[in-house]
Amino acid sequence: MSIKLAPGRIVVASHNAGKVREILDLLAPFGFQVKSAAELKLPEPEETGATFAENAVIKASAAAEASKSPALADDSGLAVMALNGEPGIFSARWGGKDRDFGLAMQKVEDRLQAAGASEPEERVARFVAVLALALPDGRVETFTGRVDGTLVWPPRGDQGFGYDPIFLPEGHTRTFGEMSAEEKHGWQPGSGKTPLSHRARAFQRFARDCLDVTE
Repeated sequence: MSIKLAPGRIVVASHNAGKVREILDLLAPFGFQVKSAAELKLPEPEETGATFAENAVIKASAAAEASKSPALADDSGLAVMALNGEPGIFSARWGGKDRDFGLAMQKVEDRLQAAGASEPEERVARFVAVLALALPDGRVETFTGRVDGTLVWPPRGDQGFGYDPIFLPEGHTRTFGEMSAEEKHGWQPGSGKTPLSHRARAFQRFARDCLDVTE
């Protein structure tokens, strides 16, 4: 049986300002009092999982236990087919200790060039996001979203964060870096529409199961 949440305090278990901003936007219609792990000065747990789901659960569970409130955590990243799914769960770490995504994007491009991947069909990638909801009593659920696309070079646009400027979602002519926040992850309950971004798609599944949203 899915966890059912009523409006109250919920912690976004992230210190990543971009992720927190997107999840805040998605939670806005539901009346929650939202706090981030950074606001509450919660420590960042070591992400020792082997999958997005395992790392999301680690972060959500740690925040729920420390805050005594429901916690929602995201673990997400870019999986490039020509690179055997890398950087995957190490997406942020490819930017080094400073999380320099300019460096990370260059690293992806260098690897693609080394692999001889120059045509769009050789540069297929997907963004994957897993949201984990954890309660202080130890219950946890996860929700997965993904969006397929190709990688472009050079980077285009200065919207969003992370690898957004090199990711061209399937069926679109602009990268995530060229899209507004509303275009990328805007979604309203009851709209009957599937949102575009991986994080918003995971959130939509969370809302259906845990907030009783009907489409």
